[in-house]
Amino acid sequence: MGLEVLAISRDEVVGRVPVAGNTQPFGLLNGGVSAYLAETLASLAAMAEVGPDGIAAGVDLNATHHTSARSGWATGVARPLRVGRSLASYEVVVSDDAGERLCTARLTVFLRRPRGA
Repeated sequence: MGLEVLAISRDEVVGRVPVAGNTQPFGLLNGGVSAYLAETLASLAAMAEVGPDGIAAGVDLNATHHTSARSGWATGVARPLRVGRSLASYEVVVSDDAGERLCTARLTVFLRRPRGA
């Protein structure tokens, strides 16, 4: 899939995938690739939240595909909507090279923090 992670923090994770090689039969970015990008980026943000000794596991993903791309890159930005003790919700916006929103996704993640954290 060619995922490139560009930035990771608790507050924002940025990554991208090339459209080339990730299309459906009509030459458009496959919607499953947008969902893969969204879940991966939000999961990385959740892992940044709980640290290397914690666990983060996605429990719900939804994605609305607004339009698609035929070339270039699909770039995703994951940001927390709410982070609690054991659950967190992240919004991921996937855009094309021109900044047009391709997909809006939300991932709910189960968090297991290290003991004493």
